[in-house]
Amino acid sequence: IPFNIIDTALSSLKNSQSFINSGMDIATKTALDLVESFNDEEDVSSMEKVMLEFAAMDRDLNNYIRAFEETVNQVKREKPEIIPDLEKLVQEKLTAIESKNSDSDLKSNEKYMYFMDQLKEMKKQFRHISDDDNETIEQIDEDIAVTRSQMNFICPITQMEMKRPVRNKVCGHSYEEEAIVEIIQSRKQKKKKVRCPKMGCSYDDVKRSDLVPDEALKRVIDSQNK
Repeated sequence: IPFNIIDTALSSLKNSQSFINSGMDIATKTALDLVESFNDEEDVSSMEKVMLEFAAMDRDLNNYIRAFEETVNQVKREKPEIIPDLEKLVQEKLTAIESKNSDSDLKSNEKYMYFMDQLKEMKKQFRHISDDDNETIEQIDEDIAVTRSQMNFICPITQMEMKRPVRNKVCGHSYEEEAIVEIIQSRKQKKKKVRCPKMGCSYDDVKRSDLVPDEALKRVIDSQNK
């Protein structure tokens, strides 16, 4: 069996995941743009539906890749004298995998969860205007300014305003990316854990994998500085 050809095809499948990831990144940015520009809630909700569609595509692709890999590995182990019908074996494996699919799979997609987290943070800072809202733009700007003034834009490590904030997925606190990464790397060399630098936080094992860009916070900081 020419496994090198199969491996090449599998590699191409995996590469196509980057297109799904890019689509989800664009959908997230678009949703945050909509919140920031006070668009209708229905428009924002439509982006969540788009994210779920992307999550479904990602799950389907991952299921096929898994079925493909498990089938090929099984054939490699067994080394049959007669070449089996790989397409049939993969389809059988795929059917078994897909039988365990559920709607919760989509909402546990990492990029979808990031989307929902950032959307929630943005909505804390910007509120929508209904068609019959009589408030002036100046009043709205003032409300936003008050909200922003209550936010903590200061990194708990550098004690300076954050320029590239990252959010800890575990405890929810944000830090300047370069500062927290430097601490993690330094402590890792000493084989020691990193406690969250935010005062009062009990999380004591901050990892690089815990950190995601805090796009919502960065937008608010940038907007204030403008």
